[in-house]
Amino acid sequence: MARTRYEAAGSTLPLRRLPAAALRAVLREGYAAADLKRDILAGIVVGIVALPLAMALAIGVGVPPQYGLYTAIIAGFVVAALGGSRTQVTGPTAAFIVILAPIFTKFGMAGLLISGLLGGAILIAMGVFRLGRLIQFIPHPVTTGFTAGIATVIATLQLKDLFGLTLAGNPEHYFERLAVMVQARGTATLSAPVIGCLTLGILVVFPRITRRFPAPLVALPAAAVVAALLSHFVPGFEVATIASRFQTTANGVVLHGIPQLPPLALIPWLAPGPGGAAFGLSFDDFRALLAGAFAVAMLGAIESLLSAVVADGMARTKHDPDAELIALGLGNLLVPFFGGIPATGAIARTATNIKAGARSPIAAMVHALTILAAVLVLAPLLGYLPMASLAALLLLVAWNMSEVRHFLHTFRVAPKSDVAVLLTCYGLTVGFDMVIGVSVGMVLAALLFMRRMAEVTDAHLASETSPHLTGPIPRGVAVYEISGPLFFGAAQKAMAALEIVAGQTKVVVLLMEGVNAMDATGLVALESALGSLRTHRCLAILCGVHGQPLALLRKAQFEAREGVVFCASVTDALATASRHLGTPPPAPRVLTTSGAQAS
Repeated sequence: MARTRYEAAGSTLPLRRLPAAALRAVLREGYAAADLKRDILAGIVVGIVALPLAMALAIGVGVPPQYGLYTAIIAGFVVAALGGSRTQVTGPTAAFIVILAPIFTKFGMAGLLISGLLGGAILIAMGVFRLGRLIQFIPHPVTTGFTAGIATVIATLQLKDLFGLTLAGNPEHYFERLAVMVQARGTATLSAPVIGCLTLGILVVFPRITRRFPAPLVALPAAAVVAALLSHFVPGFEVATIASRFQTTANGVVLHGIPQLPPLALIPWLAPGPGGAAFGLSFDDFRALLAGAFAVAMLGAIESLLSAVVADGMARTKHDPDAELIALGLGNLLVPFFGGIPATGAIARTATNIKAGARSPIAAMVHALTILAAVLVLAPLLGYLPMASLAALLLLVAWNMSEVRHFLHTFRVAPKSDVAVLLTCYGLTVGFDMVIGVSVGMVLAALLFMRRMAEVTDAHLASETSPHLTGPIPRGVAVYEISGPLFFGAAQKAMAALEIVAGQTKVVVLLMEGVNAMDATGLVALESALGSLRTHRCLAILCGVHGQPLALLRKAQFEAREGVVFCASVTDALATASRHLGTPPPAPRVLTTSGAQAS
């Protein structure tokens, strides 16, 4: 597929052209009836796949399942229409459960919606300030660690419905939840694990038989039929379903299960608080929700852009990360006004979309309309789905998300420093939350990276056999080779070597061809070293400075400083040193026919 101007430009597009960047590019290239047909078919397929996932993920957060469907409808349509990825599918994802479940427990539906709204605003700001490319700088051990940690928490949360447990409470933190589940082990039923294991077995085995039909489309209805038959013929066999667990009041009428209604507008801050009570937003609540919103924005950005990268590799396209962030922000800003929870790009649904033949964002828009049609037509039937079946579906999602084999492979082969980052992110994500895990992991990874770079940076006294020298070193001249970046983690170490020669020689030549980057700390360290040389009346010749370090030194007006000379080559530097000392310039080296060096 030929690269378009849009694909090659990436985030160089003007800000006003970022909204709907992918859709504009598709229409500009030409969009035929055959493309529309493929998009419609792909959208229907991925809509069917997303239907049970959206419900299960909403239940995982703690809210009624219809709000997951509303999220897939509203955010799925808006982000696809306005985004920067041609094939990305947006909706609720498993990764959000560990962030949103504690927010819902503590602040109720109102707090959940407000955190999503604020997260959307943060995502828009990230896109406007062109921060999309920064996601690629998150180290791999960090993403692997917190993803595996999130998967562990999600899997643990499903034990409640998988075993039919009746919990005494719903604590915020992982180990407290685990303790409550252990205490409630006596409430476990036989019915729920039977249906859950049946569902899980079909989900695992069916794709090995055929991939013509999505496994959830077979497993969940089959489990619902089996559960209904066993409940009818086996005394005492009872399984909680969507209809028995959730109810909604509409126009004074109590509706069990999923209402056969489209997403209806509401005011997020007027939604119920914890336990269904009225919600009053205080400054402390707003501060806590803002922290949650930041977590929503960061996780949403990371997961969505990683999914877009996967989509690029599968479909041979190139997404615009900033356009995707702005669209994701707009989707999350809008969806709370319809009761939807935060959304992001979904890797599995995006892959399904591409494999089904999607050509443009229209496929993801059709996916949203497919879910809307299912709500309006199939809502009563969806109420029969067992809760244990949805828990089994989320267990499989958590397993696939964890990438256990990849985690263990990284643990075995990665350097010890990366393993430390991996385990730190995993442990903190499970024990505390994703924000702490990622934050500490990023800081630890950055510190370890700085240590590696400091080890790479080197400054040493050059001998006459150095390949960089073209002649003998005149008496009274010291030549130092500096290689590697001069930044705050390494500058002091590199410049400390110059302090040794201060007062012992009359000219110091600094070979800086190997210095490819310099920051403010490197600049200050170099200034300090040159100041020490100037104090001892020693001439400093900077040789081979280029690129960013040269621009920085010129900006700091090094060329006008007393006792500092710039030279382009080693030959010029040694000749300048000889003139300063009043000695003849050194004779250049000559290669003999045998390859030996002679002077």
